Amino acid sequence: MTRLQFPVPVFGVAGWKKSGKTTLTVRLVEEFTRRGLKVATVKHAHHAFQIDDGETDSARHRRAGAGQVAVVSAERWAIVTELNGAPEPNFEEVLAALEPADLVIVEGYKSAPIPKIEARRLASFTRRPLASEDSNVIAIAADHDVDGGGLPVFSLDDISQMADLIDKTIGPLEGRVARAAADATHAIGSGEAQLLSTPGRSLQGPEREAFVAPKPDDGGETLDG
Repeated sequence: MTRLQFPVPVFGVAGWKKSGKTTLTVRLVEEFTRRGLKVATVKHAHHAFQIDDGETDSARHRRAGAGQVAVVSAERWAIVTELNGAPEPNFEEVLAALEPADLVIVEGYKSAPIPKIEARRLASFTRRPLASEDSNVIAIAADHDVDGGGLPVFSLDDISQMADLIDKTIGPLEGRVARAAADATHAIGSGEAQLLSTPGRSLQGPEREAFVAPKPDDGGETLDG
């Protein structure tokens, strides 16, 4: 399977239901955050999930027919988008919607062409190995003895070692956002770049500096940021 290239390092945690994907993802997020990285995550859900259940004001707005609902506070904010029968956004569109990060960890999306660790547990609903079907699986994390078929095999508790492998595979990860902001600041100061912004949104601070792209050359060709 061909591996896609993204402007931000992306790594996946894949496995069948009850394989320990979420626990492994959470512990990897904690580890990379402890190392000083800015981490974003993507989780694929297989059902009609809701983040505003009950009689919250935002849920009432949505049920009344609002196509998008923004919920904003001093601690966090979120935008809920109703698809209303439209197809779900593809993997690339989801990644493009995220703010700059040192690393994006993806839970689910088993078929996504990204490097990933396969999680396995004896309690998993399905035992069929993913690694034998997906060349993007670079390691296996399990709670029992498994034949890795030449791939590294870790205990599900070997978080630091798995983080080192991820860094070695798609890194170096440390300070990526800071370096991008510094490069963008230099580019803006030297007049080599133009600021890109999302319509209707004001970018601030490091985020503003990170979203820049080279100016088009005389031939009219542009480079993606």
